Amino acid sequence: MTYQTVRLSRQGEVATLTLSAKMGSMGPDFWREMPQALAELGDARVLIVRGEKIFSAGLDVKTNAGQIGPVLGDVVGFKAVVAEMHAATEGLAALPIPVIAAVHGWCIGAGLELISGADIRLCSSDARFSLPEVKLGIAADLGGLQRLPHLIGRGRTAHLALTGEPIDAETAEIWGLVTEVMDTPDELFRRAEELAAQLVALSPKALEGTKRALTDDLPHAQSLSNAVEWNAHHMTLEGLQNALKK
Repeated sequence: MTYQTVRLSRQGEVATLTLSAKMGSMGPDFWREMPQALAELGDARVLIVRGEKIFSAGLDVKTNAGQIGPVLGDVVGFKAVVAEMHAATEGLAALPIPVIAAVHGWCIGAGLELISGADIRLCSSDARFSLPEVKLGIAADLGGLQRLPHLIGRGRTAHLALTGEPIDAETAEIWGLVTEVMDTPDELFRRAEELAAQLVALSPKALEGTKRALTDDLPHAQSLSNAVEWNAHHMTLEGLQNALKK
């Protein structure tokens, strides 16, 4: 299917989702198309999410105003509008396959909330990250305030969210928001593809079980028990023997 705001491509078992709207902005078309694109992943084993000129300028306030304006003050109506946005951000986070976010240039607001649901975040040296919703008179409500404390700590999340001030690529790496910084966008995209190829070579059930354990947010004992049960169902002698041969 052809979309206006995202572009989905495949290279073998690796899918790449490119935010293709102008400056990666997220307007009503994006919130409708993103979940549709995720539903098209099929048998893809890894997903790379990236932008074009930049990663994303975040929520397109002007084009979204037509939906949001009429429901301000109406809790039920407002929740219904935001639920459509959650279908994109939560849908990405809920994927059973590894998600690699490759960020270059600006990653603002909803863009940062989107990548907080990725499993691995990489960036180039020109990347800048910002959660400026407070400057718009709102609280971020697309998952960033829930996920970022687990990634970078509550204090650093508070610094981002309460000041609305951006951080650069070096700071993002020090804080743990990203795990690697490449010099250029081209190097970034190559590195994302290299990582994706490494992941595709691994057992899909092992990757899914690992991702479940990392994201289940359950009490320690229950999470541990679930991991053991997963292995009991999916571990195979053949898989162990093949791994030992490598």
